[in-house]
Amino acid sequence: MELLAEHQCFDGAVHYYRHPSKACDAPMRFGIYLPPQASQGPLPVLYYLAGLTCTEETFLIKGGAQRLAAELGIILVAPDTSPRDTGIAGEDTDWDFGSGAGFYLDASEAPWAQHYRMYSYVTAELPALLAEHFPVDPQRHSIFGHSMGGHGALVCALKNPDRYRSVSAFAPIGAPMQSPWGEKAFSGYLGADRASWRAWDASELVREHQLASPILIDQGTADKFLHAQLKPELFEAACRESGQRLELRLQPGYDHSYYFISSFMAEHLRFHAAYLKA
Repeated sequence: MELLAEHQCFDGAVHYYRHPSKACDAPMRFGIYLPPQASQGPLPVLYYLAGLTCTEETFLIKGGAQRLAAELGIILVAPDTSPRDTGIAGEDTDWDFGSGAGFYLDASEAPWAQHYRMYSYVTAELPALLAEHFPVDPQRHSIFGHSMGGHGALVCALKNPDRYRSVSAFAPIGAPMQSPWGEKAFSGYLGADRASWRAWDASELVREHQLASPILIDQGTADKFLHAQLKPELFEAACRESGQRLELRLQPGYDHSYYFISSFMAEHLRFHAAYLKA
């Protein structure tokens, strides 16, 4: 594992690393914030999955989470949003597919299946790597994210109800099987059989897997992607049908940016802290 950069921050430190990934068969990068309490023993971990075009740096630079994470004694982890430079033809052609757009699933279609296995990376390989090198408590993990990453966080939590103590999202893609972003990604990564897509759609998964903790979602009403791409009402309806507790908060005037995310970051951190420290 190679240390790429280190920055002191609220008496802790942000580190950026690169390492060879078995899951993705390629180098992967991640960022981690270690609060000052990390020198005293194992701490709970909160994973953040970023959205389309973002990297492992985006959240740790723009999210405004470190001050409160330092107070709460929570480690923050932000993986990159896809493998990079794998040599796949067309990987860098579109901003919403390929590089920076891994969708946190395990691709099954060639040539993507060899490298684009972000679900396995986030839920298995990265936690094992962190446990080996950092003072993380293996029993106290939670997850959240934004847009593509918000949906990824929902999928990771719903497919692993015993692994994460809580999940939240900012403006997640609520039903990717019914959004242009999701249809493009799923067609490319998973193939033409739409039945296979259901395993990676949170609105489908929540009908079969419910979480003990409620789900928190914040969505800006001025988000330009709200109606065409995000469709939170579809995920809300699926939760209602299955009995999954959901707090969907529509925030008037907020858009899709990190101005929106940072405005409600503290509430999400406190939401997760309540379960991580229970």
